[in-house]
Amino acid sequence: MKYRSLRVANLIRDELGKIILKELEFPNAIPTITQVEIDEKLEAARIKVSVIPSSESEKALKILQEAQRRFQHLLLKKINIKPMPKIRFEIDHGPEAAARVEKILLEEDNK
Repeated sequence: MKYRSLRVANLIRDELGKIILKELEFPNAIPTITQVEIDEKLEAARIKVSVIPSSESEKALKILQEAQRRFQHLLLKKINIKPMPKIRFEIDHGPEAAARVEKILLEEDNK
């Protein structure tokens, strides 16, 4: 990833995290932005979100997707870049998989 793409990704992660905390309510879930991936032309941004508990992931993703256009508008006001990448939310299963591996390793150590 080029330097500008990396800087824009970090800006989007920071600002979008603040916007989500301020704008949305998540019943029984805590979403966290884990990663922002931006293509080289700065046209699209994949926002990876981890949700605790993972059983609420689909509900949280639906809430985020419904607010996607509003977030896009708010980001454009906060971060004055052109072009503003079009955001798309995805569930990040990485932390959940890491927890499963750690649990298996701990069980193996205790045997």
